[in-house]
Amino acid sequence: MSKWVYMFGGGRTEGRAGMKDLLGGKGANLAEMAAIGLPVPPGFTITTDVCTFYYANGRTYPAGLEDAIEAGVAHIASVMGASFGDRKQPLLLSVRSGARASMPGMMDTILNLGLNDDTVLGLIETSGDARFAWDSYRRFVQMYSDVVLGIGHHYFEELLEDLKADRGYILDTDLQAGDWKELLGSYKALVMKRSGAPFPDDPYDQLRGAIGAVFSSWMNQRAITYRRLHDIPEAWGTAVNVQAMVFGNMGSDCATGVAFTRDPSTGEDTFFGEYLVNAQGEDVVAGIRTPQHLTILGKQANQSDLPALEELMPDVFRQLDAIRRILEKHYRDMQDIEFTVQRGALWMLQTRTGKRTPAAALKIAVDLAREGLITREEAVMRVDPGQIDQLLHPMLDPRAIRDVLTTGLPASPGAASGKLVFTAADAEAWVRRGEKVILARVETSPEDIGGMHVAEGVLTSRGGMTSHAAVVARGMGRPCVAGAGAVRINVTDRVMTVLGREIREGDLLTLDGSTGQVIYGAVPMVRPDLGKDFSLLMEWADSIRRMGVRANAETPADARVARSFGAEGIGLCRTEHMFFEPGRIVHVRQMILARDEDGRRQALDLLRPYQRADFIEIFRIMHGLPVTIRLLDPPLHEFLPHTDADIQEVADSAGVDVRTVRQAIAQMAESNPMLGHRGCRLGITFPEIYAMQCQAIFEAAIEVPPKDAPSMVEVMIPLVATRRELELTKAIVDQAAKDVFARCGKTIPYKVGTMIELPRAALCAGDLADDAEFFSFGTNDLTQTALGISRDDAAHFMDAYHRHGVYAKDPFVSIDCEGVGELVKIATVRGRAAHPGLKVGVCGEHGGDPDSIDFFEGIGLDYVSCSPYRVPIARLAAARSACRRIGNGHKELADSTA
Repeated sequence: MSKWVYMFGGGRTEGRAGMKDLLGGKGANLAEMAAIGLPVPPGFTITTDVCTFYYANGRTYPAGLEDAIEAGVAHIASVMGASFGDRKQPLLLSVRSGARASMPGMMDTILNLGLNDDTVLGLIETSGDARFAWDSYRRFVQMYSDVVLGIGHHYFEELLEDLKADRGYILDTDLQAGDWKELLGSYKALVMKRSGAPFPDDPYDQLRGAIGAVFSSWMNQRAITYRRLHDIPEAWGTAVNVQAMVFGNMGSDCATGVAFTRDPSTGEDTFFGEYLVNAQGEDVVAGIRTPQHLTILGKQANQSDLPALEELMPDVFRQLDAIRRILEKHYRDMQDIEFTVQRGALWMLQTRTGKRTPAAALKIAVDLAREGLITREEAVMRVDPGQIDQLLHPMLDPRAIRDVLTTGLPASPGAASGKLVFTAADAEAWVRRGEKVILARVETSPEDIGGMHVAEGVLTSRGGMTSHAAVVARGMGRPCVAGAGAVRINVTDRVMTVLGREIREGDLLTLDGSTGQVIYGAVPMVRPDLGKDFSLLMEWADSIRRMGVRANAETPADARVARSFGAEGIGLCRTEHMFFEPGRIVHVRQMILARDEDGRRQALDLLRPYQRADFIEIFRIMHGLPVTIRLLDPPLHEFLPHTDADIQEVADSAGVDVRTVRQAIAQMAESNPMLGHRGCRLGITFPEIYAMQCQAIFEAAIEVPPKDAPSMVEVMIPLVATRRELELTKAIVDQAAKDVFARCGKTIPYKVGTMIELPRAALCAGDLADDAEFFSFGTNDLTQTALGISRDDAAHFMDAYHRHGVYAKDPFVSIDCEGVGELVKIATVRGRAAHPGLKVGVCGEHGGDPDSIDFFEGIGLDYVSCSPYRVPIARLAAARSACRRIGNGHKELADSTA
């Protein structure tokens, strides 16, 4: 037979902390605290299996549950020396939810269960306090009616406020016993009126109703939303915890409070919490009364005049402080605890792993490792890579008021304020005169690079998490909010409309790239201090991880940021971004519009010095680390002008008329440019383009002094689908190298590889590996071509796909393991079979996603490459993935604490 109920307290503990899946987090921790001898009110836990049964069987319960619940109540009664429903020694119960993952405030709780018109008299006798008893009774009726009977909390609050107004009372504490008793009559009348039935008096009927309400609350809307936001499976279900009530509201020697064993904001090893005298648990968080601080230091820091628990109840505080240390040592992590003091006796109601800020998570993990409570591997596992992401960028002051206009996709983290502009040209012009700007576009294109580079942040009304704006902004370290669908941008009139509200050019805006909020006005910001703890954690991570971590970088500024964040080379240098710089774009356009190969070569000769200079600087910055350079990839039409002024400039520089330029633009337009004349197709059609780029690469590598030269120049051919394409383009690279080496009288080592971004390339990887010396998966395009979904348009329907379970996560953010991931795995296996020792990496945006990194570690890729600001995230994620595979046991690491 299945065991549906587990008891704890009073020397009988049937569960332990390791049974969280069955008992939920709260139930498992209550059992654990009882087992280690802490003062826990006795109780029992109804398992999550019952919740699963409940929903699988038409909201009914398994056979035997009723008897098990009665046995549990009997256990509580025997420990407490009271009886459930007894007139003289009444036992009162609390009924709380407890899922295996903490879901604070999402599900329902009922306190003081077991009170009726008889037992309240017994409570008066045993407590000696009629006011307390009637107050507890009215609290129970109000809470039970709201949670179980569905009668809104506000109806009862209105009756309470009316009574206070009639009696001239200001605070709830002004009411006396007779007032509460009278109010209780009004409450019961309200229940009869709104439900058509009297309030239930039988304690077991009350208990059945409360248990059913807790199970039902697993599927309330706020719980469903919370689970979706935090990736908590619906199938987990919740447990129900039934405990003896202990009272913090029986007089001045009673209290209730919540605390953290360390400061959850800073991570400092100080006792942090609040309490109220003569109060029940919900009073502390309700905001009706001002809580008091636990410690004298906390009181002083907050300039409070109210006595600290350390002063008011020193014996209780010493006991609580000792329990704080016991819990931290036992659980080996910072704990969030709830407690009640009943007539001088301390009771522990809950402990759980405490939520903390990113800065606190970092400090606590490192400190616990230094203290010897956890290993360094465990410290690495304690810090979520997403928390590191937040620490790398400026953040909005959490205390600041925000005038939120709308919320889009949090495409690139960090925060920024500036004056609103609508074109890249305006962004550059405004910045030249000393302004800080936010660039708002319907969607960005490569032509907007200059404006994006100078802007403080980027906002788009269209596009997803891997749109052009998102990818480029992440690479630059700029905050970006993408796909803000409520935003309407009118470039002509220089106005942005958000839900009927007009925001004009020059108005101040703030973007929160970590939450997706678009905020009117400027909001104060704070810049986290990474400090020594961050460096130490990264050292530990680097000593654990197997996979290399490189950066996607194409400018000297990007390369410097990448090195500062610990990148081990460049895994993707997109050469096309270099072409958009002012002074170069005109030569690119001349090349495109040239009538013949000689004309193209003349324009390319003007571009080669620029490319060479860029590569020289990047090689010097990377100082001996590998640099992978992708030859030109996007279709040529992206470089052509759009405005009349730009078209005239190109016509003048190319020595042709405007009509000729317009005809060329029209001729080069493509119906589906993502699958059009781009990548290696350009190199085969116009081999002189790739030849020029390779000459610049090899000339730069030779010019850089040996001490700064990259250990290996890696030339990458994009969008290859067939072996013949790779043969043709590789021949261009090799010939360029041969020519430069002969001219300069010097050679350098180099490799030629390909970017795997088409399904055919993945499936034919064995053939490609005969000519390729490395593979780099361009997972952005591989996802598009494998799924047949445009990443720039997916935002319109991806949320619906997520809700309906089509994809568990956005496949452009986290790799689609079953489809795209399988192509990566197939290509890796087939490529290495044909070419043992083939180096294989990832350079798509998935290279910076922790879940994707875990998948890549599992299939044995050599490295990932990501945006410079995500390098620390990738380093930590790769270490965590390695830890999962080697286990969490202690591993000897070099001592780096000195």
